Amino acid sequence: MRVGLVGVMVCLVAGVLPVKTAAQPTGSVIFIHPDGAGAASWAAARALRVGPDGDLNWDRIPHLALYRGHMIDSLTATSNGGATTHATGLKVRSRAFGRFNSGQDADRLLDDEGRYLSVATQAIEAGLPVGVVQSGTAVEPGTAVFLTDAVSRQAYDDIALGLIESGAQVILGGGEGRYLPVGVAGVHGPGQRKDGRDLVAYAKERGYTVVTTRDELLALPDDAGKVLGLFAHVSTFNDLSEEQLKVLGLPNYDPEAPTVAEMTDYAIRNLAAAGEHFLLVVEEEGPDNFGNKNNAAVMIEAMLRTDDAFGIAQAYLAEHPDTLLVTTADSDGGGMRMVGLPIDPDQPIDDQIEGKRVHPRDRNGAPRDGARGPGTEYFLAAPDRQGVRLPFSVTWATHDDCSGGVLVRADGLNAHRVRGSFDNTEIADLIRLTLFGQTAGPDAE
Repeated sequence: MRVGLVGVMVCLVAGVLPVKTAAQPTGSVIFIHPDGAGAASWAAARALRVGPDGDLNWDRIPHLALYRGHMIDSLTATSNGGATTHATGLKVRSRAFGRFNSGQDADRLLDDEGRYLSVATQAIEAGLPVGVVQSGTAVEPGTAVFLTDAVSRQAYDDIALGLIESGAQVILGGGEGRYLPVGVAGVHGPGQRKDGRDLVAYAKERGYTVVTTRDELLALPDDAGKVLGLFAHVSTFNDLSEEQLKVLGLPNYDPEAPTVAEMTDYAIRNLAAAGEHFLLVVEEEGPDNFGNKNNAAVMIEAMLRTDDAFGIAQAYLAEHPDTLLVTTADSDGGGMRMVGLPIDPDQPIDDQIEGKRVHPRDRNGAPRDGARGPGTEYFLAAPDRQGVRLPFSVTWATHDDCSGGVLVRADGLNAHRVRGSFDNTEIADLIRLTLFGQTAGPDAE
């Protein structure tokens, strides 16, 4: 904060001189949002990949706090309301998508010229390169709210247009249909826009290189400039139950689409080539969508895909310590819980679980999943430190999002500020502090 003339005079009258504090160091921010991922679902992912005694990349993020994610009007966040709070640092209503339906603080979401004021728009206006990565559709609020606002989360045409006009350096995800008008065929499916606008052509006019496949993305140079990636008609995954995926013969994730880790890797390289410091917001949408479908196997797969993205970010942080890596979810998708099956560790595991199937319902009526859905064989964890593979099933609380059990974790610059319990409003403050050296934005006094 600058000390004005009056302040200097007061200090002199008091017999002291104003003390100039050291400048707050600034750096890049990588915010990774595995939507719907609670601590219990991370436990299941850990067991399956590295065993109960192993560590995921997520486990190696040293600073952590309990997450408080309530809204003005609900104890459980919506994706759009939660993202609005992460992007602005303000409590809002559940319906909020940026400044609209934001409640009593709506005016504070705008600057003096009436523009939407999120950490990402502040960064763009300060000349920092900004990128978003999304495994779901590009208009998914977890990333889109950082760059634009809309009267509702269903205003897809407006949201897609806002993304292109935001000035973001990198926009990677699905949702090609929202960029093309009805009657125009895209690479992944037909256009869905009812206003007749071709946003793919518009993006190219605004300087974007447009890519639509994994191979095209991986072939791009780091210094390609502004990039728009549209890797699916809607999402890069098929968010259905195990039974529906099997009947329809659909893959969990589109093998032709880049993974969230591959998108994160390219985004970091592009943004780092474009500026000394940058902001990257990454969302793996799969845990939430598959959790809401009570599809345990693919929810865990989605979380492990996120863990791969953490590995990419951690490698960058190791070489660039002036970077903040921060992660949280806004809610717990489906309320996944792991239920262990006791075994005799001195007997072969295959003999003990052969022919055993997970009952579709727990004794209290809660739905339960095995490795391939209800009524299938148990999951088998990776070996523990004794070399034993322990079986488990998954039980579900709901098809909705729920509260509790979500953590905030951080590493790098300012990560020590993540401790105790951490309100959802503090995510934006932490990002601003790291990008600008202050929590109010680059022009604050």
